[in-house]
Amino acid sequence: MNGAFPRAQILILSCQMAVCLGCSTAAQTDTKMNDDYSKVHAFYYPWYGNPKTDGAWAHWNHNVILHEGGGKAYNPPDDIGANFYPQIGCYSSMSRADLDVQMRQMRDAGIGVIALSWWGADRQEDKTVPLTLDVADKYGLKVCFHIEPYGGRNAVSFKETIKYLVDKYGCHNAFYRDKERGNRPLFYLYDSYLVPAEEWATVLSPDASNTIRGTQYDAVVIALWVKSGDGGFVLKGCFDGFYTYFATDGFTYGSTYANWQSMSRWAKEHGKIFIPSVGPGYDDTRIRPWNAVNRRDREGGAYYDRMFQAALDAKPDFVSVTSFNEWHEGTQIEPAVPKTITDYKYVDYSPREPDYYLKRTRHWADRFLDSQNAGR
Repeated sequence: MNGAFPRAQILILSCQMAVCLGCSTAAQTDTKMNDDYSKVHAFYYPWYGNPKTDGAWAHWNHNVILHEGGGKAYNPPDDIGANFYPQIGCYSSMSRADLDVQMRQMRDAGIGVIALSWWGADRQEDKTVPLTLDVADKYGLKVCFHIEPYGGRNAVSFKETIKYLVDKYGCHNAFYRDKERGNRPLFYLYDSYLVPAEEWATVLSPDASNTIRGTQYDAVVIALWVKSGDGGFVLKGCFDGFYTYFATDGFTYGSTYANWQSMSRWAKEHGKIFIPSVGPGYDDTRIRPWNAVNRRDREGGAYYDRMFQAALDAKPDFVSVTSFNEWHEGTQIEPAVPKTITDYKYVDYSPREPDYYLKRTRHWADRFLDSQNAGR
């Protein structure tokens, strides 16, 4: 694999020159964070909408998910499908003003790369990409893609997804490329286990006839590690590395931070990238009332600190944060405020301030950066 990087890099750069003619990017006005924090990623969800910007509510009115079906939908702006309430209210992912606030917060929190949830070219999440890229660029942030299990996703359609995203957005200044790995884009593959490893290898093995390797669409492809034996899946599928995603310690083998040091050693032994995912807590009981077993209290920030410390102790290549704004699952570090409605009192970060988790993220991002620099 390493031997293919020079050839791949030449092809990628040639492609960029060809594809990007006539492509415009946002004018940068603040690039303070730039590359220094490019190994700190945060999962970001661009699926929120409100009547003012979008003509209707989206996701804030999430329905209650019941095993038997038929759960009620929430009624924004006061009654929303989340246990916490956002400081900036029920924002829109298509509002430049709202994104401006969020990108500045992420920049100040030491996040360098936004991992954007992506569900297909025909979905609303893709329509938000141009604006997200432009506003991210304003703050010196980069954007990679978190490829969700959209309908019909398999190895072949994933290759087409890469081609689509690289051709359409790859020339933008905010499109993330890993400078240490052939200047290739990076893609997280959520629930990668849904497709057999042998099928992934048909596009990720350098020897496969339909491979992306050594082409202008070569990429750093990151699988989701769930079970204890998933190392075999990563190897057979020819993935570049793996991440753990879930913010619930103990939910899966991969998300159990006591396993991270051994997983990191395995990654180094096999030449793979290890990306542990840290979260401030987990609470989705407002949309999944039956899921209290997976709730994790924030403990005034202590839970987040333990996960981040465990991540740094494992000496990973990158760290990912789950999440900046997954409000439905209560993993957000985006500011939340106290709020009470007729039949519900929202959880908040008390006794901490609304921006506490942004500040703690910056604290840990700086420590991670220091450890990375010390190891060079």
